[in-house]
Order: sequence, then structure tokens, then C-alpha cells
Amino acid sequence: MGLALAGRAGARLADVFGVSVSRSTVLRLVDAMPDPQPPAPRVVGIDEYAMRKGRIYGTVLVDVETRRPVDLLPDREAATVAAWLAECPGVEVVCRDRAPFFAEAASTGAPTAVQVADRFHLWRNLGEAAERCVSRHRSSLRAPFTVPGSESVTTPPVPEAGASPWPTGHRFADRTREKHAIVHGMLGEGHSRRAVARELRMTYRTVQRLADAPSPEDLFQGQWQNRRTKLDDFKPYLHERWAEGCTNAWTLWKEIQSHGYAGGYGAVRAYLRPFRDAVPNGRPPSPRTVAGWILTHPDALAEKERLKLKSVLAHCPELDALARHVRSFGQILTQLRGERLPEWIAAVRADDLPSMPTFISGLERDLAAVTAGLTLPWSSGVVEGHVNRIKMIKRQMYGRAGFKLLRKRVLLAS
Repeated sequence: MGLALAGRAGARLADVFGVSVSRSTVLRLVDAMPDPQPPAPRVVGIDEYAMRKGRIYGTVLVDVETRRPVDLLPDREAATVAAWLAECPGVEVVCRDRAPFFAEAASTGAPTAVQVADRFHLWRNLGEAAERCVSRHRSSLRAPFTVPGSESVTTPPVPEAGASPWPTGHRFADRTREKHAIVHGMLGEGHSRRAVARELRMTYRTVQRLADAPSPEDLFQGQWQNRRTKLDDFKPYLHERWAEGCTNAWTLWKEIQSHGYAGGYGAVRAYLRPFRDAVPNGRPPSPRTVAGWILTHPDALAEKERLKLKSVLAHCPELDALARHVRSFGQILTQLRGERLPEWIAAVRADDLPSMPTFISGLERDLAAVTAGLTLPWSSGVVEGHVNRIKMIKRQMYGRAGFKLLRKRVLLAS
């Protein structure tokens, strides 16, 4: 598509000058244009781009100082990138993400260059590790918290002995309550019972029963009263799992099915609805939400989010330690204090938080580049911008022109 656009634009320009030329001729001329010869970069950024997402990837190389792309490679193999770097002996700094093939290429093609791990990817990897850690402490997310205008709830409600066998959410109970309210509302407006029966298309006897009952619970009588249900034997298990933090009705239904429950999902959902309604601020936050709060600067959190996070951290020392380590890493990253990284790693290891050892091991495998990324001002941000620009160009071309024209457009139009 980009090829066709260039051809049409060239043909229209030729028409202005009165020259007869086809789009194909214009495109051949564009294709024959020499590639620009930018000076060899001193600080080069490397990243991958997708020719075909999930299948075919290439490499874009950017001069970080001038913020201009210097070349596109047809693949992301370490040997290809290393060969390109070897032809540019003036490269002193290589900005890259933590992909092993780019690390190998930089070590082989520019062994004297300083490798700089991108800070954005470091922070994102820390966020993923923090979310996994929060997931391991999911039960702590149901900790009570106080928000102005609400009351804290510490335990799920337990049905009282002798309570109505028709809780809110039961189809028969809700239908009866609705009819009872409508009938008493119309009678309160001055309608007669026979007029109500005609209007609602009920028998007079039904209207009379509803009108004579002070409350809808007085109508819950008969053979179903106080009858045991299939769910009774599994209610203690539901209470226990709810207290542990599992609040998904479908998950709990599947669990009790494996323990022999033969009833339907609707009964479990209806039984758990009062538990959920009793929480003053709705469902507990998800691990991803809490991890997002931890990774956000405290001054940027809304007051309600800050109170919820404070409550969660107060009830879980491990998550409180996680929050301290995340904020400490944020200070190292924003203030470029990479010399503090070994001290930070030792502190995290001492607390033995779940999922964090994997993140720490990844840092130690690439410690020199990570330390440089947390110390030097260089980053791969400009490279990410060009990757997005390549995506836009690819969409314009609809993938029809191939690598040769893509490279030409990226290098000439920048």
C-alpha cells in the first residue's frame, strides 16, 4: 500500500510538470535512490520489530544521540547483529533490552562497548514479579479497611440459626417479595383489592393472601419450610474458602463438585451473594490492582486507593516488605544510583519473598548491563519510538512490499 501511495503521489507530481510517467516508473526511481549514509553512531540502540508477529522478526538500530535510525536488519539473530556492530568500530555504548541474543551480539560484535539494559524493561519485569508475589498472598487482599462513610467488615456474614430458608437471590423469594411490595403499594394508593386483582391479573384470593401478610416472609410456608438442601453439608467449606480469599462463585462451585456436591451453580451463587454484598466497597482488589498500587508513587494514588493499600500492607508483613523494596528500586532507577543495586539485592534476598528470587537471578545474570542502565543516562526509549513508527509504516503498506521497501522508507523518511 505504501508503494502504491508513493507511486500515485509521484504520478500526480509528474502531471503537474506535464510529464507522462507511470506509477511503476516512479516506484523504480524511488527504489533506485541510494540509501542515506549516516555517520557511525557512538551510542546505538538495538531492538526487535515484527515483520510478522510471532513468526518473523527483524532488528532496528538507532543512533541514540541523533535519535535517527541507522539501519534495519532482516532478522534478530545474534550473528547478524554482531556482524553489523563489528563494521562500526566507533560504537562505545549499546542500549538494549534483556534479550539474550542482543546481549550475545553486543559482546561479540562490540566487546569493548558498554552495554546498557533498558530501564523500562527492568521496571516492567519488577512489576511482573511483584504481581506474582501479591498473588501468593491473595488472602491478605480481603483485609478490612476503613474509608470515610463506610464501616469495615472483618468476616463474611454467617446465616443465623432459624433464619428464613429463602435468602435474597432465591427466585421464589424474590418473586414473592416483589408481588408483596406491588400489592401493598397499590393498596396504599387507595385501590381496592378487586381493582388490584384486575390490574395485576391475579385471582382475588392471591391478592387477599398478599394483602393480609405483614411481611413477605410470612408467606414462606409449606412443604419447603426448613427443608435441608444439597448445599448444607458444604457451607462450612464455602465459609472457610471465602475467608481464605477465594470469592469466585464458579471456582467454589467447581471445588465442592469435586467433593461430591451434586447441585447447580445458581444455588452456590445465591448463597454467596450476601457475603459479597456485605463488603462495603465491593469485591476485594485483584493482585494486579494491588501490584499497580505498589508500583505507583504514593503521592500519585487517590486517597481511597492509598487507604486500601495501607490496610493490605498492615495485615501482611511480606507485602509490606515488597512495597518497601519496590519503592527503593524506584529511587535507584529514577535517581540513577546503580551503585546501590548490590545492597538492594541483598536486602530482597534476606526477606525471601516469593517470586522475587527469579527476578533477582535475572538481574545477576546481566548485572553489568543492569548496573549501567541504572547509572548512565542512556536508555532505549527512542528505539521503542521507532519500533512504533515501523508498525505504522507496516500498516500503511499492509505487508505487501517486503523488507526492502520497509527499510528504504524507514531510513529515507526519518
